[in-house]
Amino acid sequence: MARILIVDDSPTEIHVLTGILQKHGYEVATAADGEKGVAAAREMKPDLVLMDVVMPGMNGFQATRQLSKDADTAHIPVIIVTTKDQETDRVWGLRQGAKDYVTKPVAEAELLAKIKAVLGA
Repeated sequence: MARILIVDDSPTEIHVLTGILQKHGYEVATAADGEKGVAAAREMKPDLVLMDVVMPGMNGFQATRQLSKDADTAHIPVIIVTTKDQETDRVWGLRQGAKDYVTKPVAEAELLAKIKAVLGA
């Protein structure tokens, strides 16, 4: 099954997302901020990254841009998962290289549908 990297500074969000993904058979890894997320993606080459936006240090937009511009990680799709629900945020996230954008709190069915669409599953 696909390996998904969750990048989020909230232990609660990581717990909720991990629960949803593992219940559906996905292998999950986590990182607590943008820098660790970029490093983890380079190291483990996950099939997908779920990226929060509001984090200390490097935010999710910056981390997504870095992953999408790096030849080693450009093939890894990113779905932004955030509380930022403005249309301008969504457009900006997609411009940074994200394949999709989901607002928190996530609806399990919506998240799984977007993951399957991005992974082509």
